[in-house]
Amino acid sequence: MKKHTNDNLKDILIIGGGPAGLTAGVYAARSGMKTIILEKEAPGGKMVKTDTIENYPGFDSIKGPDLALKMYMQVINLGAEFVYDEVVKIEKQDDFFVVSTRSGQTIEALSVIIATGTLENKLGIPGEEELYGKGVSYCAVCDGAFHKGNPVAIVGGGYSAVEEGIYLSKFVSKLYVIVRKDHFRVDPVTLSKLEQLDNVEFLMNSIVKQVNGKDKVESVEIQNILTNEIKTLSVTGLFPYIGATPVTQFLDNLNLNKSEGYLTGDSKLKSNIKGLFIAGDVRDVPLRQIAIAAGDGALAGQMAVNYVQEL
Repeated sequence: MKKHTNDNLKDILIIGGGPAGLTAGVYAARSGMKTIILEKEAPGGKMVKTDTIENYPGFDSIKGPDLALKMYMQVINLGAEFVYDEVVKIEKQDDFFVVSTRSGQTIEALSVIIATGTLENKLGIPGEEELYGKGVSYCAVCDGAFHKGNPVAIVGGGYSAVEEGIYLSKFVSKLYVIVRKDHFRVDPVTLSKLEQLDNVEFLMNSIVKQVNGKDKVESVEIQNILTNEIKTLSVTGLFPYIGATPVTQFLDNLNLNKSEGYLTGDSKLKSNIKGLFIAGDVRDVPLRQIAIAAGDGALAGQMAVNYVQEL
């Protein structure tokens, strides 16, 4: 490996502190690499916003924040540096990268792993933005308890909507589950847990048209897309879970290969830029789960180690 005059040069810089980024950090740090992880929010990514996880090997059931903490402490105990900051730009210079952050930091590293995940999609309807934090929330675990004893609505037909709906049902008097299609996109076992709850009502083939309220959410207007019938539901909260968008805006200058906005790489998770690897939900994969993200992180971490050692 070449000798660099910059003593602050990191071997591996990981952007994103979810399961992919944290696992990559474990592999990098265990290999003796000077490793830094940049994360703009809490470590753990969407695990922090998930009540219960039942499909991660080694745990029959574990709280999302608990699993996030275990992963975080493991990588910290191995000597990785964890910095709370947001990356705004990456530039490639010779055989290293220059990473600029929102706070004004500039960090140089021989290799970079992109593990930034995704950001929840918005409904884009009247009242959603105005009432965000006043009943509109994208995190049931964060805000569900505020609606104890009250009716709320959740939107979506995927795993996030179903799993967080199960969680919300513990607090609320009534849970309306609003799904655009006539079916869910989850396995039967998971769906049955929601279907058997007494305080849940399903509104299929339906969309939310508007959120109403002055200082807080008071109701939502929904429309049946088959009959065009519109009805108003009295609720104190609205929780949209309608998919997500990969966090890649800060990479625009690099012209990385993408598919429908998601980053693409080869079988070793190499991008089309030498020394830059990808991992986790930001990648073009058919299924986005913690176990898959962790596997990505392990591979990307080791590939980055190999790359640095060969410089």
